[in-house]
Amino acid sequence: MCMNGGVLLLQLIDVVKSYGGQNAVDHLNLTINKGELITLIGPSGCGKTTTLKMINRVIEPDNGQIIVNGQDILKQDPIKLRRGIGYVIQQTGLFPNMTISDNISVVGRLQGWSKSRCKERAAELLSLIDMNPEEYMERYPRELSGGQQQRIGVLRALATEPDIILMDEPFGALDPITREQLQNELINLHTRLQKTIVFVTHDMDEALKIADRIVLMREGKIVQAAAPEEMLRNPADDFVASFIGKARMLSSPEDVSVDDVMIMDPVTIEPERGVAEALDRMRKRRVDSLMVIDHRGVLLGVVTIKDLQQGLLKGGRVRDVIKGEPAAISIGQSVRDAVQFMARKRIGYLPVVDENNKLKGLITRASLVSVLSDVLWADPDTSSNGTETTTEQNTTTEEERVEI
Repeated sequence: MCMNGGVLLLQLIDVVKSYGGQNAVDHLNLTINKGELITLIGPSGCGKTTTLKMINRVIEPDNGQIIVNGQDILKQDPIKLRRGIGYVIQQTGLFPNMTISDNISVVGRLQGWSKSRCKERAAELLSLIDMNPEEYMERYPRELSGGQQQRIGVLRALATEPDIILMDEPFGALDPITREQLQNELINLHTRLQKTIVFVTHDMDEALKIADRIVLMREGKIVQAAAPEEMLRNPADDFVASFIGKARMLSSPEDVSVDDVMIMDPVTIEPERGVAEALDRMRKRRVDSLMVIDHRGVLLGVVTIKDLQQGLLKGGRVRDVIKGEPAAISIGQSVRDAVQFMARKRIGYLPVVDENNKLKGLITRASLVSVLSDVLWADPDTSSNGTETTTEQNTTTEEERVEI
């Protein structure tokens, strides 16, 4: 048993593989529990595929031990070992002259299965991924799409109920939509069958989506092995953080500054402007509050549509309807501080100022939810720096409209 309560199935102990005097895999140590889905990931040449291929002795290690179910693989017959380990590659490796049924059950036949058992197993597995056996059993690989062929490659690896399935970038050559579909199917299959899977990928998004644990490698060594969320929250070093990408990394509210989420150009007005002009500016910009600043940009206060409508009856200037000292938060403070301040003061928006009280930005409850979600769970291809604004940047809901 492992310390975390899992059943140890696969162990690599001080494993070394060298080419031309250089270690492709450098004293690697890794334990994998029964039922885990592990992804090996890292830059090209980091040793991830070499590590995978040493597990079924397609490549022989130079030093160290690889233990499967308590047995050293170097003391086993390599042919028998490989027949007991499922293997899926990017090119599918289907036999073009064999039917889909025969391709799925090829290892079973090598192990002496009867023809009827082979067909039953093929039909069972096809049903598992919603490919109608009556429709697909007697087809040939050339009659299937690339995604369907890759599905058959996965089923072939599952056919004889192996303890371990090795997958070497199996979805790398597929289009994004098909790739996502197969990732989802793999997750479902793993949940239902609880097979131990070692999956090589170069795609961090794929690793984060499918893995129970990510093993990030560099120059033949493991830099960090952790669950996806743990790696996102606590990267081991700058290399891990860089490889993950800043946009993917999860942060807590304590780690996110108001600078990251504030609206950069809130709608403002000068105190000497008329109330009617202020209301017209609100209408054109479709907001219900204005930040009042002087000619130096110093924050003097905030006026709401309610303040201005009351002042309109009397005429006058914006300065005449400003009430009290403006509530504000200093630039550089955390989002948690801002949220707590807004809750304590019962306000729906919060100006952000520098050390000279100059207005630098604005936080509202609505924008906080929207922009903070981008910061915490950003799409890696479309990260937000908080500078994008909408015409409703100063707008709050009815619940938020509390006087400042």
